[in-house]
Amino acid sequence: MTQPWRVLIVGDSPTDAERIGLALRRDGRDVETARVADAGAMRTALETQPWDAIICAWSMPRFSALVALDLMQQRGLDLPFVIVSGTLDDAAAAEAMRAGAHDVLRPDGLTRLVPAIERELRAYGDRAARRQAERALGASEARFARLTECAMFGIVVMDMDGDILDVNDAFVDILGYTRDDLLVRKLWRTHATPPEWLPMNEWAIGQLRTVGVTRPWEKEFWHADGHRVPVLVGSAMLDDTRYIAFVADLSERKRIEAALQRSEGQLRQAHKMEAVGRLAGGVAHDFNNLLSVILTYAEMLRSDLAPEDPIGEDLTEIITAGERAAELTRQLLMFSRRQVLAFRILDLNTVLTGMDKMLRHLVGEDITVAVSLAPACCRIKADPGSLERVILNLVVNAREAMPAGGRLTVATAAVDLDEAFAHDHHGVVPGPHVMLAVSDTGIGMDQDIAAQIFEPFFTTKAQDKGTGLGLSTALGIVQQNGGSIWVDSEPGVGATFRVYLPYMSGQIDAEQPPMPPAPQSGTET
Repeated sequence: MTQPWRVLIVGDSPTDAERIGLALRRDGRDVETARVADAGAMRTALETQPWDAIICAWSMPRFSALVALDLMQQRGLDLPFVIVSGTLDDAAAAEAMRAGAHDVLRPDGLTRLVPAIERELRAYGDRAARRQAERALGASEARFARLTECAMFGIVVMDMDGDILDVNDAFVDILGYTRDDLLVRKLWRTHATPPEWLPMNEWAIGQLRTVGVTRPWEKEFWHADGHRVPVLVGSAMLDDTRYIAFVADLSERKRIEAALQRSEGQLRQAHKMEAVGRLAGGVAHDFNNLLSVILTYAEMLRSDLAPEDPIGEDLTEIITAGERAAELTRQLLMFSRRQVLAFRILDLNTVLTGMDKMLRHLVGEDITVAVSLAPACCRIKADPGSLERVILNLVVNAREAMPAGGRLTVATAAVDLDEAFAHDHHGVVPGPHVMLAVSDTGIGMDQDIAAQIFEPFFTTKAQDKGTGLGLSTALGIVQQNGGSIWVDSEPGVGATFRVYLPYMSGQIDAEQPPMPPAPQSGTET
């Protein structure tokens, strides 16, 4: 059962209103009508009841059709509005239609009234559906715009020719260009993608043309400042000529992955060095015991010989070789951290000042030595003798990296190592440290060599030029003193070794008194 029409008749003639009602009900249609004759009554009727159509006289004593039409439009209503008048000329009818009336009928043409209302109701339904669709589209576009602007990933709309039609702020930030650079100056075409990634762009366009979407894939963009930005890209067609791409910046993820790989590498290296140190320490300890027996018996034999006995020279060679072997075992014990050390609080600057003349003599005249000490006291807790051994090893290593001369820089500084540094450098504890840096301008080394230089017996020197224990000994000593040592180097640029030792806030210990001289040996046993 259809709902009855509710029709508002605007006019001052009850007779005309009754005739209009009869015309509406002629075919048995269920119609409810009401009549108003002035603006106040019409305004009340529009505010209090819903209506399906309005039929209005052209002219009334205190009212008119144009005023009534304006009242309806002020309410935001879009109802069929039909004017019935026998005095309306063509010019006035045209004016009424321009103002928004839907039809103009003469009193003798009321048979057209029902078809006119039905036609306008259908048009009204079409207009309402279109307005609803437009509102829905506008709301959808507004939501998309809000999502686009607040998205944490880049969004770009492009045509199939490669021109950017729209971008969000996140995409602009990823590339570092301005909107005008991308939308007006078209820098996207020539400056955004490195050449090796252009084939992947062609593959993506092919996927869009054939299947309408692309699976997510990684590539790189050129940033405006010249560095590369790793990204993850996914795209889909919007219509026959446009597609949308979603771009996620992978820089932070790549940085974390690289840091994790470095940490894993450092952890593996630490485990390997710990295992090697344990093995080297055990072998050195046992070998040192054997050397003690060899040297003791050799000394006893030599002491029993007459000075002119030719066997004495052979025993001297045995003792010399044994002492060299004993020195190697001491280095291995230092590397394995089994050497007994006497720790005390000292100033690293004071240690370097005391070694300055020796270091300059050690490196030779063809190498310029620069010493830069921190202005503040660099207090650390270390064994003085082993610390000097570390400094000597690093300086000797730097000298041998500069066969044609160069510049050696020894520097100290007070640094505060943060969590990020500790995360990237396995074994480092965050907090205040004293840094010792030894830099050279020598031949440098690549990353593969730098990863092995602290391993015992690894050396790039000729077979008879070194044992490969200098830097491994330095590593063992630094770790035994609670610190860490790191190297930065590039071939042809030089190398910088940085030693970090925990800062100590206590008072500097006084110099230990010299040991009393050893008693003179006699003939007793």
